[in-house]
Amino acid sequence: MAESESTPAAAAPQASASSPAGSPPPTTAPAAAASTPASPSAAEQPAAVAQIAVDSNPIYHPQTLEDDDDNDSSLGDENALSTASISSSILQYRKLHGRTYHNFGGADKVEYWAPNDDAQNDQLDINHHLLNLALDNKLFFAPLSKPTRVLDVGTGTGMWAIDFADEFPDCEVTGIDLSPIQPTWVPPNCKFELDDASQPWTFPDNHFDYIHFRYMIGCFKDWPAVYREAYRCLKPGGWIEHLDCTADVLSDDGSLPKDTVFVEWKKVFKEAGDKMGQTFEVVDNDNYVGWLKEAGFKDVKNTIIKTPVGSWPADPKWKEVGQFNQYMLDGGIEGLGLYIITNVLGWKYEEMQVFIAKVRAGLRNKNWHSYCVWGAAWGQKPYDE
Repeated sequence: MAESESTPAAAAPQASASSPAGSPPPTTAPAAAASTPASPSAAEQPAAVAQIAVDSNPIYHPQTLEDDDDNDSSLGDENALSTASISSSILQYRKLHGRTYHNFGGADKVEYWAPNDDAQNDQLDINHHLLNLALDNKLFFAPLSKPTRVLDVGTGTGMWAIDFADEFPDCEVTGIDLSPIQPTWVPPNCKFELDDASQPWTFPDNHFDYIHFRYMIGCFKDWPAVYREAYRCLKPGGWIEHLDCTADVLSDDGSLPKDTVFVEWKKVFKEAGDKMGQTFEVVDNDNYVGWLKEAGFKDVKNTIIKTPVGSWPADPKWKEVGQFNQYMLDGGIEGLGLYIITNVLGWKYEEMQVFIAKVRAGLRNKNWHSYCVWGAAWGQKPYDE
């Protein structure tokens, strides 16, 4: 088991003037909240983590993304890279039931399960924001000191890379992804490239100070091999960090029955990952901790973050996180399940829609004090390499 840490910003809960207790989930982004309670250790099971206090009278107004006209990225409509040097075949996205998916390298070579359309990209941006709230705007756990080159693997819409480049203006930040869905309006020290991180990397040895992974479950068939490529490309003394989620929706106070639809949701991702050979159980059982050590990283540490679903927390900070989490899941749940349920598991589209409706109803159930589980693990390449 890796040495475990709690979130550095471990302060007593404070009320947020922008998110008073019992306030309804907004239809536009509410302001960031105040400090967060201590994040529990990943060495413990989620049920052993400090329990979030429950609001006795929460107010719910869940909405789907389609009901809101203000869900664009904070960078506006500048949401596509220049196509001058991009192969036209890459831009001819694959389509499934009205959703689009990447076409980098061909679907027969690179299987990635999430859509790359505007609807799903909005959810990625919302997810980035709620994690910023949960982590007090801390972008990393590794003890970095004046990094000069950083790689963001699976950068998605590029929000983390942009924020990191803003925080470290003297650092060159490169984000790579299968889809050209990043904005063009970025800091001068930030750039994006199309690349498949499951293949041997083209970056030179001993090149980066820090390599970052986030929200990458179900992406790779061989995580230890990916981590070994990161190890090779890191400078001696450089750090790797991976923050990801599980497919669990849990509760600590017994409000969640044992036979909810979330049990089937977890099973769907487990079966799909097994069938694709691309596991969704990266954080589960500290699997990524073992893979990091297997790749040669030392001083590996990890932590767990619980993100509530809905307005049930009493603490204003976690209430706001829960509002954003419910909003993100309510609008993005179809995109999360569509490909793996229909294409991988072979369900009919109508069966998938019925199942997704049940999951969405569960997420909206105000009597269930549920949360999602996120984990972060980080380790260092030894100086003597």
